[in-house]
Amino acid sequence: MAIQLPNLPHLAVLGKLDPKARRSLLVALFTLLLLRGKIADLPRGVLAKLRNVASRQEVSQEELAQALQQVYVDEPDGSKTLLVPHKGRISKVTVKPTPASVIEKNAKRFPLVPASHKPSLDKTFLRQLLAILRIAFPSWRSKEALILVSHSFFLVLRTVLSVAVARLDGRIVRDLVSADGLGFVKGLGLWFALAIPSTYTNSMIRHMQAKLSLRMRTRLTRYTDDIYLSAAPHLRYYRVALEGGLDDVDQYITSDIASFCDALSGIYGNVLKPALDLVLFTSQLSRSLGFRGTAMLFLNYYITARILRAVTPAFGRLAAVEARLEGEYRAGMGRVGRESEEVAFYGGGLRERSILWRAYLRLIKHVNSIYKIRIAYEWTEDFVIKYLWSAAGYCLISIPVFFTRRRHVGIQAQGPKADERVNNEVANRTETYISSRRLLLSLADAGGRLMYAYKDLLELAGLTTRLYTLLSTLHNLPPLPVPANSGKDVVALRNVDVGVPTTAPAFLAAAAADDESETGSSKGSGTVLVRGLSFELEAGEHLMITGSNGVGKTAIARVLAGLWAAQGGGQVSRPLGKTGVFVVPQRAYMVTGTLLDQIIYPDSYPQFVASGRTHAELMEILAAVNLAYLPSREGGWTTRKEWRDVLSGGEKQRMGMARVFYHRPKFAILDECTSAVSSDVEGRMYEHAKSLGITLITISLRPALMRYHTQLLTIAGDGTGRWSLKRIGTAEERMDLDREIVTLENRLAEVEQWETRLKELERLLSAQEA
Repeated sequence: MAIQLPNLPHLAVLGKLDPKARRSLLVALFTLLLLRGKIADLPRGVLAKLRNVASRQEVSQEELAQALQQVYVDEPDGSKTLLVPHKGRISKVTVKPTPASVIEKNAKRFPLVPASHKPSLDKTFLRQLLAILRIAFPSWRSKEALILVSHSFFLVLRTVLSVAVARLDGRIVRDLVSADGLGFVKGLGLWFALAIPSTYTNSMIRHMQAKLSLRMRTRLTRYTDDIYLSAAPHLRYYRVALEGGLDDVDQYITSDIASFCDALSGIYGNVLKPALDLVLFTSQLSRSLGFRGTAMLFLNYYITARILRAVTPAFGRLAAVEARLEGEYRAGMGRVGRESEEVAFYGGGLRERSILWRAYLRLIKHVNSIYKIRIAYEWTEDFVIKYLWSAAGYCLISIPVFFTRRRHVGIQAQGPKADERVNNEVANRTETYISSRRLLLSLADAGGRLMYAYKDLLELAGLTTRLYTLLSTLHNLPPLPVPANSGKDVVALRNVDVGVPTTAPAFLAAAAADDESETGSSKGSGTVLVRGLSFELEAGEHLMITGSNGVGKTAIARVLAGLWAAQGGGQVSRPLGKTGVFVVPQRAYMVTGTLLDQIIYPDSYPQFVASGRTHAELMEILAAVNLAYLPSREGGWTTRKEWRDVLSGGEKQRMGMARVFYHRPKFAILDECTSAVSSDVEGRMYEHAKSLGITLITISLRPALMRYHTQLLTIAGDGTGRWSLKRIGTAEERMDLDREIVTLENRLAEVEQWETRLKELERLLSAQEA
């Protein structure tokens, strides 16, 4: 039993259309239905968001201040929820740290490359790019992968819509030439129907590209921060310049990652869509051009690629050099900002200006050279893409006209009879010409973007090399040796050579591979400052390290703190953690945050709350370092200022001692951290530290501090690395004191002689004046 469909006029209209127009109409209708569903749901989503916004109440100023103070909340799974005040509310952002297993797995994908490697489109570039993409796209279920798929969908949809628009354009002109009013009106209707998804698709392509770049930048920045700001025993942020040989890391992390993500997201759209356009447009044109036209089309592709490849400069190397010069100029500006007070004291503004201007001129000179190089390249590129391709397009369009065997020149002046079919050859040729011309113009645009993409790919190669250099350097820095922990409260050095760290072996191997002729000299050796140092300190045995400037006193502190590795096969023993050994450097560091943050650093406010400590205890600590006036003077514990500039030198050093009293470590290394503090306050702080049970290791040139210590380590400073360790209060020390007393007594005995001589000189001067 046959089912009879109703006689719908719309189906009759579809039946009269040719297959190409029918496909275009179906694509447009499908897209409209898809958008209609999204547009219909759009008001509901907007209303739901408006209800949520209306239901949320603005938080109080106390809650905002609390969020600013707390910064984040520790979650049970190890992640952190950032508290971001925004427009009177608090937004929460969850940040998950990168697991150590993932970092270890990725380290195998980042072997070091020789310094002589020049960025180019080769296998090395593909390997580097793939290694970075594994970080940017950790899995196919990540948000970055979803955005990439959405971006790809809109790129493909745009190409399909371009083919439909080209065919529809030819049909409208055909109906206009053949005076078909009904077909012309239908064509206009389809034109406006296709305009809606086309404009929406263009907007979404730009939106997805920007969103993809932002997501990749966030992923790469978080990963880089996790490995760069690593804790002991890695400390990559401290060792990357000294042992890895990488300077201006801030330029890599801030500027180069952003430029890489922008370039990569732009390259994806500028390569995928033009490549898809070339395939689809070529297949569509081959139907009307025939075999000869298609062969000439591919010949045009080949000639264009050969010409542009021959004239393309090394944009990758130029981009890498530009990024390096940008980093040098940026580092110079940062240096002036950090050292502005010292520069002002010396009156060195003009000198710093000349240094910065020289760095800026180097950058501008390089940028201008790039512009000059681009003149010849862009001239050739525009000539080939715009004019050569246009001339080739006209030749290709003319093939079906001039080389067909039958040539009809019929113009239908009157309408066809009832039983006669329309045969208007001019209208058909016009339709073919308009459609082919539009496809050729789109094809030329796609080819031009592909050729432009080659230049962008070279620049991407330069940015990829810089980002890969950063990640490979961070991954290949070996961890520092972990000090031995005997389970006792003991700090000991056993036959340790204290010296400046050398370049890591992995980097030396890469340098040796780079230039085999320098293999012997590339091994290098660090400068040994102190040789065979050995001592052992138990709790309550305070050590003072002294010696002239530059002999290696602070170097010993770095070895004890674990910043430098022990050389000479020696061994370091100390309690682990910040409750074991706490170091206070001479140059006090003030963290960004509140006054409370300055005392509890490196702890955070959530850790302060979890410890159960109170503000009253903090006030007692400030009183112990003679800073009890700070909370009232600066406006309370939650006051946020640039403390580096607000506090004086002595106040910053006393704040460093306040951190020692807050954390109460077993051992405290004080590296001339009271040089700007008066003697009376300094003495009270040392007595308070000893009363808290803190064993002191002091580096100082002040003899008055010897009274607070039991042992004295003296560095000779004669270049031999000799040292001597004495116990303060022994017979040997008393003999030294007796010798000094005898020397002073002999000098005092000569006072009368000098006074007599002084009176004689005054008498002679008065006689001459008279």
